[in-house]
Order: sequence, then C-alpha cells, then structure tokens
Amino acid sequence: MRFTSTPRGARLARRLISHRLNDWGHPYTSSANETVTLITAELTANAVRHGHVPGRDFHLRLAAAEGVLRVEVTDTRAERLPVPGAPHPDGESGRGLLLVDALADDWGVATRPAAPGKTVWAELRLPAPADTP
Repeated sequence: MRFTSTPRGARLARRLISHRLNDWGHPYTSSANETVTLITAELTANAVRHGHVPGRDFHLRLAAAEGVLRVEVTDTRAERLPVPGAPHPDGESGRGLLLVDALADDWGVATRPAAPGKTVWAELRLPAPADTP
C-alpha cells in the first residue's frame, strides 16, 4: 500500500500491519504481531523523517512465506541510506534501527533499480507450530 510521507501516514501504516497480521492468524497481543508492528513503526517513521521527498509517498509491503513475516518500506530518497549508530545517551532519537536490529531476525536495504529510492526490509521468523496429537 501507499501512504503519505507524514506522521499520520506512518501511524496508519502501523495500524494496517497490526490489523492484517490479526487477520492472518497472529492476534493483536501475540509476539509476532507486536514485534512486526513495532518494526513497522520504526521503519515508517524513518521513511517519513529521513526518506521524505516533497510530493512523494512511501510504500509498505507485508508478506508471509514459509514461516517468515517480511515487512518492506520503500521511500524515494536513495542518497540517505539507513545506518544504525550509537545514539547520544541524552538524545531523543537515533534508536530506531537499533530496535529493528534487536527485534528482527534479519534486515537490510536494497536500492530500487527502476526508480529513485530504497527499500528497507526486515524479517521475523515464526516458531514452528507445535505438533498436535
């Protein structure tokens, strides 16, 4: 889906992810839902804050395959690649990618070959379902 590159757009994207995960069988209070929703919140906030280009939206994609949930956030600013850093202890920002790194099983950045911008993605592996008799 496409969202306006505003705090409201980021908030709506986060809510959409949580609702979609619930619809896919990961209830709102489940670890998978809470973790992927938090990762989405961080990635969309970064797209709005650091990837914003006036008049351009960001895109959000959620996929589930073979026990992995993958969230992708695409913005149109290619020259500002995300890099986790060491935030200032008294600083109010700079911890988002550290959270993504701690919560996701894998994450990365891919440039868009056919358009300007980048896609920041994160994956969460789901535990194998318990065998039921």
